Amino acid sequence: MKKFLAFALSASLMLGALAGCSSGTPASSGTGNPGSAPTPAASGGKVIKIGVFEPMSGDSASGGKKETLGMQFANAETPTVEVGGETYTVELVISDNGSTTDKAPSAAANLVAQDVALVLGSYGSGVSMAASDTFKEAGVAAMGVTCTNPNVTAGNDHYFRICFLDNFQAQVLASFAMEEFDAKVAYCLGEAGNEYDQGLIAFFEQCFDGRVIKDTFPTNNSDFNSYLNKAKAEGADIIFTPVSIAYATQIISQASSLGITAPILGSDTLDDNMVLDAAKGTDIQLYVSTFYQEGGAPQFDEGIKNYINSNSVAKDSNGGNDTIAAVTAMGYDAYYVALEAIKAAGSADPADIKAALGGVTYDGVSGSIAFDSVGDAVRDTAYIKHSTNDGAWELATVQTAK
Repeated sequence: MKKFLAFALSASLMLGALAGCSSGTPASSGTGNPGSAPTPAASGGKVIKIGVFEPMSGDSASGGKKETLGMQFANAETPTVEVGGETYTVELVISDNGSTTDKAPSAAANLVAQDVALVLGSYGSGVSMAASDTFKEAGVAAMGVTCTNPNVTAGNDHYFRICFLDNFQAQVLASFAMEEFDAKVAYCLGEAGNEYDQGLIAFFEQCFDGRVIKDTFPTNNSDFNSYLNKAKAEGADIIFTPVSIAYATQIISQASSLGITAPILGSDTLDDNMVLDAAKGTDIQLYVSTFYQEGGAPQFDEGIKNYINSNSVAKDSNGGNDTIAAVTAMGYDAYYVALEAIKAAGSADPADIKAALGGVTYDGVSGSIAFDSVGDAVRDTAYIKHSTNDGAWELATVQTAK
């Protein structure tokens, strides 16, 4: 097992602003404060637009805002790119996919209409798949940041991603459950019809060497007592629940009230300070698999914390504190991979950038990034961290799949 020893780019902080992300505006500029001076496009400068396809509202908004925050920090740090010997200002254009598959295509169409050169996102595999054909038809490459379902990239040449996949993540978590807790009985709980939840649970079941009990709950459910009591009655050694942030906070709070002692394992979606807040002051044993742990790249950590603490909008997007989410580090890396693709293409044309993207390699804060023939990132390691129950994460181990 080896830990990602990542190299940050310069964290010299350019206190350029963070865009407001009003859910009432489908697409907005991510460069400059609301009401600030005209963008370079308005003043005649050369501009290349990068689309940000993220949930700024809905169940996944907390994760989407934090992922976007990493891109915005990187854009403030490096606001230009050289294209064919000329300097272009990079403008982030944000489109809110609302955390739902029915809103995703129109959010994607908003970006296409804005003439973006490529797209970053989304947090959430379902919305990424729902928007895929829109980007395909427009000839625009999309690069997922933390959308982990294998189907995001399957059968296409326009969708890439920089994160590990769910089959890998599930294998890592199953191995951890068996090695760390000698688990023989696993209770798995996910939202009915949710491709992310159900896909991870299916992969986990394949990898777990023991008894697996599976349950699904309906969308918008808020009472998890019967499910948690069943896990306790069945003698579950661990509870695996790869759900959204909104559901996770309820499950953790209700598990605490019921005196659940079995460790709760979650996927990358649970790596969020709202989930930490739910666990704070409880006896819940909470472990999550994720892409980055604070301390992995000290220069980046210092830079993003300064950025968050100097900008009230950024701090609000981060949940009111400066805890670094792994998705923020991934958003930061995704921005720089996008710049590398633009430079490799030597062109602002979306077709040229799409053709160049697959050959890009980059040493980011989350580790070395390269793409395989499918467009997936070559990743062999995941962080497993647990809640200290006082509002912080602590690294448990860095684990490779068997």
